[in-house]
Amino acid sequence: MEPTLTFSRDAADARASEPKLRIVDDKTMLRAAADLTRDLSAPRPALYWGDLIASAVVGYGALVAAVLAPSTALMVVAAAVSVLALYRALLFIHEVSHMKHAALPGFRLGWNLIAGIPMMVPSFMYEGVHNLHHAKTRYGTADDPEYLPLALMKPWTLPVFILVSLLAPIGLLIRFAILSPLSWLSPKLRDLVIARYSSLSINPSFRRRIPAGEQRVLFDRLDAAASVWAIGLLAMVATGVIPMRGFLIGLGIGSAVALLNQVRTLVAHLWENEGEQMTVTAQYLDSVNVPPPGLLPALWAPVGLRYHALHHLLPSLPYHALGEAHRRLSEVLEQESPYHKASYRSALGLMHRIGRSTMVRR
Repeated sequence: MEPTLTFSRDAADARASEPKLRIVDDKTMLRAAADLTRDLSAPRPALYWGDLIASAVVGYGALVAAVLAPSTALMVVAAAVSVLALYRALLFIHEVSHMKHAALPGFRLGWNLIAGIPMMVPSFMYEGVHNLHHAKTRYGTADDPEYLPLALMKPWTLPVFILVSLLAPIGLLIRFAILSPLSWLSPKLRDLVIARYSSLSINPSFRRRIPAGEQRVLFDRLDAAASVWAIGLLAMVATGVIPMRGFLIGLGIGSAVALLNQVRTLVAHLWENEGEQMTVTAQYLDSVNVPPPGLLPALWAPVGLRYHALHHLLPSLPYHALGEAHRRLSEVLEQESPYHKASYRSALGLMHRIGRSTMVRR
């Protein structure tokens, strides 16, 4: 998930004076990815529900513990646990945007009730948006809502890209407690709110299409539910039902979740494409896997997102199957295969690479 930013592509224009060689598709890799994972495509409902519910219980429980903690040290520990658990619960929005809902009946509704609405990120913020990022002709272009050539921009864009995420909880409160109810009074404002302020995107030129039919009904219901919750939350704070201290701790945890997600987003790709259409193999190589034996990626890139490059090869594969898919492909494909070139050791190394790229290309 990525909050909307207002960076410009102009800083990356005309950066590459030398023509780039087009990366052709590696048919062996693509064929192996399809053939070796056919039996892994079915989601496991018990795992989805158990993982989501456990993450939410731990996350909300730790939030309450942080508010009630008798000391600053205990508050910090409880808040850190809450951040990691709620972050994991929230990232199931990525699975919701990809899954066939008939395969997991009720999961989208359950996720919205458990995580999406309470955290003011209902599923429509990603559904109908994230799938465009996976469109073969859109990835890395100006039509991709989740792509900017960050590695080719000015050095200051990276810290701004990361730190602006700290304002996400405030932005979501404004979106759902103020803009949403006002938009119901004006069709013109309603269209503006839907097009510009209803997606988790980083491309400032992206405008989502106005949903229609059943999608519009679902959009409006989720929007109304999140709006009622946001207004109710502020009312409870104003009347003292929720102490200001507890509210601020909650905002801090929300900001930390958004910050962690923004760091993950920064290292999910190499961000080196300047707008050209890319082959599937090129898209894969512009994306990142951080496979085992490292343990930290399981915390900062949970729900299968440590295999982000593999996910771009097999976007419909359930999160719990990506580890096994990676093992199979790693064993079968030769070391010269492009498949192995998308694996990296750590987030710090990736951040250094992207930061160095911005410095070199100034």
